[in-house]
Amino acid sequence: MSRVAVSTDDVRRLVETRVSQPERVAELAASRPQPTGLVGSTGRLLLVAADHPARGALRAGDDPLAMGDRTALLDRLVRALARPGVDGVLGTPDVVEDLLLLGALDGKVVVGSMNRGGLAGTAFEIDDRFTGYDAPALAAAGLQGGKMLLRIDPEDRATVRTLEACAHAVGDLAGRGLMAMVEPFISRRDATGRVRNDLSTEAVIRAATVAAGLGTTSARTWLKLPVVEGMETVLAATTLPVLLLGGEVASDQQAQRAAWSKALAQPTVRGMVVGRSLLFPPGGDVEAAVDATVELM
Repeated sequence: MSRVAVSTDDVRRLVETRVSQPERVAELAASRPQPTGLVGSTGRLLLVAADHPARGALRAGDDPLAMGDRTALLDRLVRALARPGVDGVLGTPDVVEDLLLLGALDGKVVVGSMNRGGLAGTAFEIDDRFTGYDAPALAAAGLQGGKMLLRIDPEDRATVRTLEACAHAVGDLAGRGLMAMVEPFISRRDATGRVRNDLSTEAVIRAATVAAGLGTTSARTWLKLPVVEGMETVLAATTLPVLLLGGEVASDQQAQRAAWSKALAQPTVRGMVVGRSLLFPPGGDVEAAVDATVELM
């Protein structure tokens, strides 16, 4: 059984700091030891994703509220970030600042999540407003970049607002020397009204090429793409650095890692962003899941 890294006492102290010393967040951000670059000891970038709760997406595996317990989530995040080969985290301001107050981000690559307005399961899900970090806040906090989700629904006119906002964000980030991480999908609503991402090779290629052309420059744009059939063809569609999306918790972890390993062999792929598969693996061993992923890198 792994040692608990974040206890209820730790969370109690964290809340007390937020109440009595809210300025401590900015102080710690200003003094945080910075990473030396965007890739670590493996020569690639491995980030743990923890931006799901802000979209109301709390499911991991069979547990619909797995990410709803903040103490348990922080414990798993701190344990994952402590493993060799883990370069940093992707999160919303609340999660990033919790980790900052817990002292877990020294020397880590931190990418802030920017648009979280397209809440899961809502009528306005495609209209993905920027309700998290913006470029000035990311720069002020000393973070390394900003991530945006771009779901392109050919039948939903709200798509164009998100498309335009992402384009502006890419330029704003580049102007401040920050990475723009764009996660694009072609998406449609199914018969029940639920938004579904099209994971066909053709759709992923189309989404990737649209995302690559956003903004006034692509100099600092990285793409975050799902691992799908025909991945070699997908990766041939861009010269931008690609980070693989870890996706849902797979029942067959061995098959999932084999697919990751094959994709990582391509020169365009510069790392991975993995959330639930590392934080809530079958069997619950966070450290083992992280170490197995680092080995692939």
